[in-house]
Amino acid sequence: MANLILILGDQLTRNISALDNADKDRDLVVMAEVHDEASYTNHHKKKIVLLFSAMRHFARQLESDGWQVHYQPYHRDNKHQSLEAVVGEQVERMNAEKVITTECGEWRLHEQISGWHERLGVPVEIRPDTRFIATKQEFTDWAEGRKQLRMEFFYREMRRKTGLLMTSEGEPEGGQWNFDADNRKKWTGKPPAPATFRVEPDAITREVIALVDEHLADHFGTTDDFHFAVTAEDAQAALEHFIDYALPCFGDYQDAISDTEDWLFHSILSPYINSGLLDPVAVCEAAAQAWYSGQAPINAVEGFIRQILGWREFVRGIYWMNMPEYAQENSLGNTRALPWFYWTGDTKMRCMHKAIDATRRNAYAHHIQRLMVTGNFALLAGIKPEEICDWYLAVYADAYDWVELPNVLGMVMHADGGYLGSKPYAASGKYIQRMSDHCSNCHYKVNKATEEDACPFNALYWHFIDRHRDDFANNPRMGMMYRNWDKQKPEKREALLQRAEYLLANVEQL
Repeated sequence: MANLILILGDQLTRNISALDNADKDRDLVVMAEVHDEASYTNHHKKKIVLLFSAMRHFARQLESDGWQVHYQPYHRDNKHQSLEAVVGEQVERMNAEKVITTECGEWRLHEQISGWHERLGVPVEIRPDTRFIATKQEFTDWAEGRKQLRMEFFYREMRRKTGLLMTSEGEPEGGQWNFDADNRKKWTGKPPAPATFRVEPDAITREVIALVDEHLADHFGTTDDFHFAVTAEDAQAALEHFIDYALPCFGDYQDAISDTEDWLFHSILSPYINSGLLDPVAVCEAAAQAWYSGQAPINAVEGFIRQILGWREFVRGIYWMNMPEYAQENSLGNTRALPWFYWTGDTKMRCMHKAIDATRRNAYAHHIQRLMVTGNFALLAGIKPEEICDWYLAVYADAYDWVELPNVLGMVMHADGGYLGSKPYAASGKYIQRMSDHCSNCHYKVNKATEEDACPFNALYWHFIDRHRDDFANNPRMGMMYRNWDKQKPEKREALLQRAEYLLANVEQL
């Protein structure tokens, strides 16, 4: 009897654990584009194109390597609209001995697959995802007994484990673990931002684009100008492009936001790492080599590696250790619905319009746009965590529940009570002015707070500080904010709160 091997859309890795010790002559690899996975949230059209095309290319590669593959392409009228239905039919057809798969990245799907052995009447073996540096158990062991979990300390453990940017004496290269303080320059147009890496759609990708435009036309975003890599070879070329052209300046300007440039010096590699087209350790090693060879400075290389080795591994550990209860966290008691302009970009706030418009066009925005623009507004306005989390999951090509949920619920919204981050990332318009050139082109005035044309972030920031005094007044990292608030004249405080109440009551008109 043969085994059925299920490979998911974010498992496009030739040495995925599900294929270990498999028999090419007997076992069947199953891959499927199904309606349930494409539409359980309002996935960006480019995200769907990326995954469907990459899956089709991967299936062809498996077949050329000698594997037997059953592949279901998407159609809204498919007989089987779920992975379970596709797998169930193939199990019955081939009289499979068991189903083998690699652990998935979403609790929702994990829970479904964990029940297949009962519903399909066949053993289901779920193997560890060996593409991560830390196992789930390793993270749990590290976290045990700690009241608060800080990425920085876990990151150091991952540096030691991998040896990345470590000296032979076991010390961090450059004499310190973290160079983040060097990575906060505003970009003024120089040095010029490099052209982004592009792959022109081949016949398979063009077919998928047509499919998405026909059958998933009501989804967010656009398929226009699709230029993501959809094979491991092209993803590797994207990595090399980043190392050669963007990494040298990535550190200095990684927190900068531009009114005219979508990509700046960012790698745009997360869609490939998170779908399996690139190996995270190999990506980090390539960046480290750029420092050793003098091609890029330590602050750029360390900052880039920290995003993968630190944050990526850390939030995965948080997710699996705390789900499913974690998804229900709302420690700040937020109740406001997500404003409609998150889906349209139709707002006079320049920074929000530009971030949402770039997201609509590209299925991408960099981490500061996500954290300090769209995320900051959601935090200040008190948006329901589940609604803003669903938005982030839907609109970005690199978004999967395991990475999106802790980043948004914990880091952006501080909805987990400080479990992931020691303080909320709340900021007024001054932060956006400091890191971008949006404000000079905005309808609102960043140097005003209470007037009709005042930047909404300013009054909303102080409203947030005031209404959450009980939550944060004793936080040592927030004491200065409360001292500044309390020093202001009572009439000034009242004017700020009234302006904020007006903004919140008319949020859809901003």
